[in-house]
Amino acid sequence: MNRRNEGAADRRYLRRIERVPGSITQASAYPFHLPAVRELERLDFHARVTYLVGENGVGKSTLLEAIATAWGFNPEGGTLNFNFATAATHSELHRHIRLIRGAVRPKDGFFFRAESYYNVATAIDELDKESGGGRIISSYGGRSLHEQSHGEAFFATFMHRFGSNGLFILDEPEAALSPVRQLAMLTRIHELARQGGQFIISTHSPLLMAYPDCRLYNLTTAGIQECGLEDTEHYIVTREFLNNREQMVKQLLEDGDK
Repeated sequence: MNRRNEGAADRRYLRRIERVPGSITQASAYPFHLPAVRELERLDFHARVTYLVGENGVGKSTLLEAIATAWGFNPEGGTLNFNFATAATHSELHRHIRLIRGAVRPKDGFFFRAESYYNVATAIDELDKESGGGRIISSYGGRSLHEQSHGEAFFATFMHRFGSNGLFILDEPEAALSPVRQLAMLTRIHELARQGGQFIISTHSPLLMAYPDCRLYNLTTAGIQECGLEDTEHYIVTREFLNNREQMVKQLLEDGDK
């Protein structure tokens, strides 16, 4: 993991988050019982890319949602200007963390959340319909996101809406992307990072988490640990499967027949 962009010329928009001491009174209640939340004291971010990875249920998306909400993003996603609410299902975690911001403010920003991006696409169409034009969708490529596949809509947002000098918080952006598009996403991340972008990404994709200039946090039932790509379960399982596909598939199917 390369830290060369975290030196004297610190250009991070979001330097770190800290749990507010003594603010959690019901540690056994949701979301404070989640491993990633329970063990959270402080989390430092890279100037370019920070990854949050781990198994389902450890609290990655909940933590990412809290960071985005505390920054001022809509919990369901979008830019800072989006204020719609389909359902108030986000947790109260954002009230229990403190954001340590950098000296420079971003000029752009987006909270991308795969599971609720349909709601963002709907909000864009409705707002443009009310205004009598395609003013908002023009910055997403000009074509309604609902008229595209999930993968096309995701990628159109990454390519057209994301701009320079922005803070981008992405929750499982690979969800609808093919492996080729995931690799293209890496290129896009690099382009924007070179233009002053800072990314915080929750992902299960070993392809997407391969960006070299990053910090990678592995969230487990034991808490949060910084590690390298090759130490993640995602990488290890994928490597073992590709190297021993026939044997692993045979074992899995035999176990399933028992």
